[in-house]
Amino acid sequence: MNETPMTWTVYLSGEIHSDWRERIETGVAQAGLPVDLAAPVTNHEDSDDCGAVILGEEDNGFWRDRKGAGVNAIRIRTLIEQADVVVVRFGDKYRQWNAAFDAGYAAALGTPLITLHDPGLNHALKEVDAAALATAETPEQVVNILEYVTKGHLRR
Repeated sequence: MNETPMTWTVYLSGEIHSDWRERIETGVAQAGLPVDLAAPVTNHEDSDDCGAVILGEEDNGFWRDRKGAGVNAIRIRTLIEQADVVVVRFGDKYRQWNAAFDAGYAAALGTPLITLHDPGLNHALKEVDAAALATAETPEQVVNILEYVTKGHLRR
C-alpha cells in the first residue's frame, strides 16, 4: 500500500489577491487527499486592523502595523510549526515580504517547503526556491505533489 496512513496538515502562505488557495482546496477535495489546509487570515482589512482593534489604536503607523504583525504572527507561527508541508505563493502584483519570511521560517524549522510562482519570478526568488523541495508554477501542480506524497500516486 502506497498511501501514508495519516492526515497531512498543509499551510498555505502568500498572496491573497487570486484564487490559488481555492484551486488547491478544490483539487485536494476532488482527489480525496488526506490533507487539512490551514492559512493566515486572508481578509486584508482584518489582518491590517487586528492589532489596533484588539489592543488599541496607535497614532504612529509603525506601531499600529507592529501590533497587527504581532497578533497575526501568533496564528501564522503556530500553524507553520504544526504543518507537515508549507506552500508559499508569490504573486507578481505585490511584494510579499511576509511570504518570504514564512518560507524562511518553514525552512529554518526543517518543514518541507513548496514554492508557487510564475516563471518570471525565478530570478527574484532564486534563494527562496533553493530552500524549497519543489517549485510549482500552478496550484494544480501543488495538488499533484500532495497526491504523490500522501497517496504514493503519480499522475501522468
